[in-house]
Amino acid sequence: MSVHKDVRRITTNTLQEMKHRGEKISMLTSYDYSMARLVDGAGIDVILVGDSASNVMAGHETTLPITLDQMIYHAQGVVRAAKRCLVVVDLPFGSYQGNSKEALNSAIRIMKESGAHAVKMEGGSEIKESIQRILTAGIPVMGHLGLTPQSIYKFGTYQVRAKEEAEAERLLSDAQVLSDCGCFSLVLEKIPAKLAAQVTSAIEIPTIGIGAGSEVDGQVLVINDMIGLTQDFSPRFLRRYMNAGDQILDAVARYVSDVKSGDFPNEKEQY
Repeated sequence: MSVHKDVRRITTNTLQEMKHRGEKISMLTSYDYSMARLVDGAGIDVILVGDSASNVMAGHETTLPITLDQMIYHAQGVVRAAKRCLVVVDLPFGSYQGNSKEALNSAIRIMKESGAHAVKMEGGSEIKESIQRILTAGIPVMGHLGLTPQSIYKFGTYQVRAKEEAEAERLLSDAQVLSDCGCFSLVLEKIPAKLAAQVTSAIEIPTIGIGAGSEVDGQVLVINDMIGLTQDFSPRFLRRYMNAGDQILDAVARYVSDVKSGDFPNEKEQY
């Protein structure tokens, strides 16, 4: 029996067991009740209420503009829908960097006001103090290394990270720091597959990759990209499982046509 199928509610402990047993972890983003209900019902292990909502829900160019209040709003709907999976919420840019007290307050607000199960934070040793402070309040923390979109202006590009030896060594070191200080899992974004495999075997906690190859403990994608709602984003790591965007365009066009022609509603569709 798989760990995944054997539990009523997936917890951080379940993910640890899955790593030990070699069972892969599935994670997708969701930002609202209706989508989260479907994603949870389909058997996902983890829903990430990602700050990618800034891009796909609000139309911003980066993840930076989304606020803590907005993240809480998105998380509330997702938590109401999720009956079985673990719900993790991104701490948005500006809500934890450089101030561990503010980081703790932000994490507490997410947990209290949304009912989520954990928070996610981008960065390595430079945010160690904030992570430790949040953990002392009993709030689970998921780490995030590699391409960290909140630092996009520092990087200046969304290209693959840690291809050079110095940055790869720093990432390995940061991964160990995050594992040692008590994070329950770690997202690895857009790094060489070989490095992701090294990190995965070096640390005790589960790794979840996005553009980090297959030798990690799990995978995550943005739901809007995966189902083809967003059509102008096609990185190598993205597999589209459907083209919902095209289907919605077709459905709306047919609805418009039926309304204009007087075909909708017909006699059976009225009282």
